[in-house]
Amino acid sequence: MDSNIEQPEKPLISKRIDGFFKDIFNIVLFIGRIFKEAFKRPVEIREVIRQCYQVGYKSLALITMTGFITGLVFTKQSRPSLSEFGATSWLPSLIAIAVIRALAPLVTALICAGKVGSSIGAELASMRVTEQIDAMEVSAINPFKFLVTTRVMATTISIPILVGYTGLVGLLGSFLDIHLNEQTSFTSFFQEAFKNIYFLDFITTGVKAVVFGFTIGVVSCYQGYHATQGTQGVGKAANISVVISMFLIFIEEIFIVQIANSIR
Repeated sequence: MDSNIEQPEKPLISKRIDGFFKDIFNIVLFIGRIFKEAFKRPVEIREVIRQCYQVGYKSLALITMTGFITGLVFTKQSRPSLSEFGATSWLPSLIAIAVIRALAPLVTALICAGKVGSSIGAELASMRVTEQIDAMEVSAINPFKFLVTTRVMATTISIPILVGYTGLVGLLGSFLDIHLNEQTSFTSFFQEAFKNIYFLDFITTGVKAVVFGFTIGVVSCYQGYHATQGTQGVGKAANISVVISMFLIFIEEIFIVQIANSIR
């Protein structure tokens, strides 16, 4: 038989399914390499600190404004409903539950996905298309450890800290509104706020923050590190980093809440 007979082309759906599972396999390898490089010496402490500064400190102003407004607006929106039942005294407890359990980690993660994720994706993609990463490999530098591992470590460390800060600022915004309307003292507000907050709530929020930070770091680094198509790939990597990070954050939120509720 003729060996030059052309093989039938795979259907488009089949190609997409193959591509999807190939991407999943590559991402698993990518994550495995991150853990491998994270525990190998030398540890790039200076670069990790520099990236924590970029991720954490430079996001502080935006996080402060967003967290404060979130607490203030949520309090204003909740007051009319509670007033109908004469239960405005429940406002501190309600706001604390909402902020600590859900709003603080979710709002912080979404802001960082947009600001930090796009920045990391664009930065690494720019280095890839301009062949700076290839030059580092030729120079006997481990670009994966220096560029990827340090950034993933920075997001995993910084975002939990930002989540705690967002929660505090959100409660301060809520306190301002409650103090102006009900003349509640600072001490009374926080005593009421934490009356129905338990240790499991802090654990759940901490787990969310770490998972969200790791997700943002991995997704943005993966998209940037494997960017193609020249300068167009830079914008594409930044855009996809934000979209996929936000999508995964919502999925992870659902799973973690379900697990926490089953334990509770």
